Amino acid sequence: MANTGSRLRATLVLGASALALAGCMDTGNLDWDLRQGRGDTSEAARQATAAAPTPDANGIISYPDYQLATARRGETVASMAGRLGMPPEELARTNALRSTDPLREGEMLLLPKRVAATPQPAVIAGSTLPSGGGVDITSIATTALDEAGPTPVAAAPVASKPISGQPATHRVARGETAFTIARTYNVSAKALADWNQLGPDMAVREGQTLIIPIATAPAPDPEPVVTAPGAGSPTPEPPSAKKPLPDEKTEAAATKPKATPPSPDLGAEKTTAARMVMPVSGKIIRGYDAKKNQGIDIAAAAGSPVKAADAGTVTVLSSDTNGKGIVIIRHAGDLLTVYVGVSGMVVKKGDKVARGQEIGKVAPGDPAFVHFEVRNTSKQSFDPVGYLQ
Repeated sequence: MANTGSRLRATLVLGASALALAGCMDTGNLDWDLRQGRGDTSEAARQATAAAPTPDANGIISYPDYQLATARRGETVASMAGRLGMPPEELARTNALRSTDPLREGEMLLLPKRVAATPQPAVIAGSTLPSGGGVDITSIATTALDEAGPTPVAAAPVASKPISGQPATHRVARGETAFTIARTYNVSAKALADWNQLGPDMAVREGQTLIIPIATAPAPDPEPVVTAPGAGSPTPEPPSAKKPLPDEKTEAAATKPKATPPSPDLGAEKTTAARMVMPVSGKIIRGYDAKKNQGIDIAAAAGSPVKAADAGTVTVLSSDTNGKGIVIIRHAGDLLTVYVGVSGMVVKKGDKVARGQEIGKVAPGDPAFVHFEVRNTSKQSFDPVGYLQ
């Protein structure tokens, strides 16, 4: 029973952080909090970071305590090790890989020993790299699930000893995502991705070593207006001081305004609540809790269909470090539904789906279940039971 509870908690971590993964997307054009440009303030809570470090001609990023190497197109762990003059097994073991594993172009590996490289310029808080050296850090918001509350991880962050100008390092634990790690260190996921050359799906691997972006100094507060003792605060000029307000044309209270739309037939319209269908056929094994479980867990046989709770557009397809699939669908009224624990997905990003349409299968598990959430684009979660028929 304790193992089952641990699995449930691990999957809830994935559900709470899943939306942060922008799987199958172009991260350069991704609307990170799914508001489609309708305003975002969440990034104010994240530290500003310096520009990403630039590898030298040999693809090496060097710091006093460690070095990382970036993979070239078509390289494997063994071919990178040969290029750098080190044993393939040693490089593979340091990065929790096999020597035959292929590498994505730009993927960064921690080196087990130092190699000849051009040292990186120190990046001190409040400074930036020279022009052309690194990726421009833009103001990017986290996703609608990025503020789901404290997120337990499988292991505590592993950081290198602080050295001026040297970023800390973090070894990815099982169940972690780029967004949970970014939140742990209070940096944006975009900066974490830029500094570590993550792929378009923002995927991280258990055992992978990431460098943590260095925070820059915060912007100074504006200078306060100082007045003489006893003079009080300056009075702002009212809007009417320069231009008088136009004459107001009033109408009798009984007069019906022009172009008044007819009163809606409320009885003929359905509200948003209680109009969704169960995503899977099964029993709810864990209910909604605003602080601990921002959704519900529905037990279902592995391989049984997972259905869209309502009509909408597929916004995110991704997976966690355990390979469990994540699907997010946007609905009318700025609602989002999140499905964690999906395999064999039969939809793709941008697809329009109907209510009850199959989107995939229940992934195997012990027990097998789907974690289901209902949220809005302001990152607020709701009890899904109130939306289900």
